Amino acid sequence: MKRLIPIFSLSLLLAGNGFAQIDRSMRPKPSVAPDINIKDSEVFKTENGITVILSENHKLPRISMRLVMGSDPRLEKDKAGISELVGEMIMGGTKNRSKDQLDKEIDYVGATLGATSKAIYMSCLTKHLDKVMDLYTDVLKNPIFPQSEFDRIVKQQESGLLSTKASPDAMSSNVVSRVNFPNHPYGEVMTEQTLANITQDDIIAYYTKNFTPDGSYLVIVGDIDKAAAARLVQKYFADWKGVEKYSYNWPAGFLNKGNRVIFVKKPGAVQSKITVTFPMRITPGDPDQIAVKVLNGILGGGGFGTRLMQNLREDKAYTYGCYSSVNVTDNGSWFSASGNFRNEVSDSAITQILYELDRITTSHVTDDELNLTKSSMAGSFARSLERPSTVADFALNIIRNELPKDYYQTYLKKLAAVDKDAILTMAQKYLTAKNCNIVVVGNEDIIEKLKVFDSDGEIEFLDAFGQEIIDMKEADITADQLLEKYVLAITKSSSMKAAKKKVKKIKSTSQEMELKSPMFPGAMSMNTYFMAPNKEAMKMEMQGMVIQKSYFDGEKGAATNMQTGKKEMTEEEIMARKKSVGVIPEMNYATSGMGYELKGIETIKDKEYYVLELNDGTSTKTEYYDKETFMKYKSISAQQGQETTSTYGDFKEVNGMVFPHSMTLSIGQMTLNGTVKEIKVNGKIDSKIFKD
Repeated sequence: MKRLIPIFSLSLLLAGNGFAQIDRSMRPKPSVAPDINIKDSEVFKTENGITVILSENHKLPRISMRLVMGSDPRLEKDKAGISELVGEMIMGGTKNRSKDQLDKEIDYVGATLGATSKAIYMSCLTKHLDKVMDLYTDVLKNPIFPQSEFDRIVKQQESGLLSTKASPDAMSSNVVSRVNFPNHPYGEVMTEQTLANITQDDIIAYYTKNFTPDGSYLVIVGDIDKAAAARLVQKYFADWKGVEKYSYNWPAGFLNKGNRVIFVKKPGAVQSKITVTFPMRITPGDPDQIAVKVLNGILGGGGFGTRLMQNLREDKAYTYGCYSSVNVTDNGSWFSASGNFRNEVSDSAITQILYELDRITTSHVTDDELNLTKSSMAGSFARSLERPSTVADFALNIIRNELPKDYYQTYLKKLAAVDKDAILTMAQKYLTAKNCNIVVVGNEDIIEKLKVFDSDGEIEFLDAFGQEIIDMKEADITADQLLEKYVLAITKSSSMKAAKKKVKKIKSTSQEMELKSPMFPGAMSMNTYFMAPNKEAMKMEMQGMVIQKSYFDGEKGAATNMQTGKKEMTEEEIMARKKSVGVIPEMNYATSGMGYELKGIETIKDKEYYVLELNDGTSTKTEYYDKETFMKYKSISAQQGQETTSTYGDFKEVNGMVFPHSMTLSIGQMTLNGTVKEIKVNGKIDSKIFKD
């Protein structure tokens, strides 16, 4: 207590001598926003059309460089996806270096070098600059886009497209692009078909048309002065030649007359991905842009205090998060508000999102909402100034978007000037609750509840890539005939009698497969076993550790997962499994109780496939059979909201039976590429594998 007395006495003394006391019930008035002292970047232009932007920073002996192309995007039409492939393939090797050589030389000096469809970037220590510039400009001027690299990346993209079909976020993003920007580069989405249309020559043609010095920007940041930078640019870029940059004034997007509901089916989904979106007529550098950003921050672009979060999460408990965004670009801008919602409240969530869009256009926001959002934006701006690249980025934006030279120096003053009247004006000018695209990815059970939101009551159905769903052709055979033709094809038999005789001789099969994924290093092994008449088992290992295993002995079974532990099969699961066991389960569907229906003929990548739907009582599965060979092409299963797709290929004969020797397995958003190492027919199998 003795130490507290002097402090207490001092406070009384100060109060008694007229010192002002702080009234904590009053919010302090904000100070006047200052001008920001941002050092101007050095800017100069080369004879071949490159605008060079230099931001000196000598605190660290490092230099980074980003070369951004100046051409506007083009329509890719039936080859949508070319640009995505180009960015990955540029690093695939040059006339002077293979991909491996390039990677080794980059790693040796500890540099970073990469590319996108519109830019090439690098970062290195100052002492390695000449070496890295040699690599950098070799990649820029001499890429060869080798066929081997093209094939690898196409296969990788194919796996990614399979993952898309299991990702509500990816499906929603595809559809949002399509509906906001029809007949526009932003509205083009890569599909399995457009990917199949792309050739190596298309990649080379894209590079030739778009990677050109005319209209490009070279942003240099780091430990180099203007004189040295000028010499560097002259030495490495003066001889770079190319065509004239492509320019096109793309339309701002299509705004509906009335709300439009677009639905993407995701069987078994327990929640809906909902996005309310529409294009906006605003471009980078527009005088309204800062106020529009504040508006979005209040509505749903910030943290937990935004209107969407407070309403749909805190008040209604419909979701973990509902956010909004305003995307402003040179070639088109758009607004989106989205979240994941339980099926039973999907319609209520849409009601509340539209309510908040309408509310913010009809009344002023509060002082607290405005001040909190502006303070957050001011803080973000201040933090961005700590990055050396920020100054160069500012200069690039000023030049590209024709902004006033002092745009960023006076940014905080312009932000401070945004008041409640400005927010209301921006909301009324740019936002709407009556001309929206309402994109819903989810379970068909909720469709009827959504019709009320569509202006004409007619919901549109699109696929995972935003394409119109084309009705399947009517099948020219029955489901039983399809199953029979499949059995004859894989047993290489001329009749079902011969097929049954051959299958009867098979007492066991075992298969070893190697699985790889871009998501993790190394490989996994998956071993599957069958023993007549109805025993099955599976074991998956990685680096000698069992990740997952399961068994079914005909009467009971269990699955053990490294993360979730062991789970015994339920009676319902056992009954379902009994409907699909055997060397060729399809031979028993007619008598096992499996539900099956031939839905029709679907065209995929210009090939026709019979589509068979299965139902074992606990889950559904859709299988695709090649119309010409009757081999199984792929199967899609949905269980507890999780979709799994298996695609089969490389069919080879083993002991008189045909087995696929490659498989792509897509589980949720993870894709695994499998290669069969060995298949044994009537080999010895330890019976312990079919037990705990």
